[in-house]
Amino acid sequence: MKRFLRFLPLVAIVAIGMMGCSAKREWNHQQRKEMREALKEYREMIYLNDLSDAEYLLFTDEVANDLEYAYPVYAAFIQMPGVEDTVDMVVVETIVDYLDADAHNMRHIYPYRYLVAEGLLPADLDMRQQRQFYTCFAQQVNNQFITMENFVAAILADTTSNSAIRQIESQCANDLFGWMITEVDIVETN
Repeated sequence: MKRFLRFLPLVAIVAIGMMGCSAKREWNHQQRKEMREALKEYREMIYLNDLSDAEYLLFTDEVANDLEYAYPVYAAFIQMPGVEDTVDMVVVETIVDYLDADAHNMRHIYPYRYLVAEGLLPADLDMRQQRQFYTCFAQQVNNQFITMENFVAAILADTTSNSAIRQIESQCANDLFGWMITEVDIVETN
């Protein structure tokens, strides 16, 4: 028994070393950096353009890690046909995962400045009022759309001002602040 106890630390060190070797990542630092640089072009997407620099860095880290896990050999990954489509798919899946995690991310999909430009909210709301609006908006979306797939489908089909999402936005603005959102058609005549 004493011999076994003497060798136990040695066995533990060897086991830890083997686990460390098996978890080795295949992409090197430069390859990960190149992937993160390539992901900068996605910054203009509607959900991503409202993230802070720190939030966006975390987002790109997650996308790069997912790609590295799925395609451990970087050289083969960047040479495969349809690599851009694969990156697009992982970016969209990561956005959907972020949305699924917290419905309050509505401020990233429907930024305050966008809602002001659309005439849904006034330009002088303070942070507390904006938070109230987005809390109401998220709760209403969660009540109306049972699954994330239903919500994403509603966003993709959102082409008219009478959409379900526009109605939810208007309802929250009216319920919270007593604003009635009305649309006026302007007809120009010559």
